[in-house]
Amino acid sequence: MNVESLRDEILKRAGDAGRFIVAIAGPPGAGKSTLSGTLSEAIVKAGESAEVLPMDGFHMDNVVLEQKGLLARKGAPETFDIRSFLSTLAAVRANNGEVLVPVFDRSRELAIASARAIPPETRIVLVEGNYLLLDEVPWRELDTAFDFSILIDPGIEVLERRLLQRWYDHGYDEETARKKAFGNDIPNARRVLGNCRPSDLVITDF
Repeated sequence: MNVESLRDEILKRAGDAGRFIVAIAGPPGAGKSTLSGTLSEAIVKAGESAEVLPMDGFHMDNVVLEQKGLLARKGAPETFDIRSFLSTLAAVRANNGEVLVPVFDRSRELAIASARAIPPETRIVLVEGNYLLLDEVPWRELDTAFDFSILIDPGIEVLERRLLQRWYDHGYDEETARKKAFGNDIPNARRVLGNCRPSDLVITDF
């Protein structure tokens, strides 16, 4: 499906709902952020209101991860503040006013609290993240959080190439890049694809 057909499907399903929440899930390197941003722009161009809510803003701080012995696994399911994420999604669903959400600053590798607002007039909220459909406790609590869900699954071979290239692009040598990709990113990708709740729609690439 292209962006326009995805947009049309979402708007059709949204009907006249005051708030419609879409999950855009998939493993690291699948293209979730790109799709979410492009889809949001397409929805706005169609005369609707839309905002993107990335799960990355709910990363635990590095200090906490170091205390837990999880810093090397940053990005794995257990390195996110799932309680705050669930509370934020509940507030987005309730739509009783402006919802302030955190934003992840990749240049500093930290989440900034209350860095962006989702206004009450926003009708379509696109939530993007690796573990939105993960069939594990406590992530199963997200099962009723979304009105429509999309899973991006380009296949593990494609993901391996992309994730290695991501670390090369960050300036890491081959040994370090392979350690980061195969020691953390790719195990997380396999965990997502191997243990995923059903989605409303699966696309193979974006």
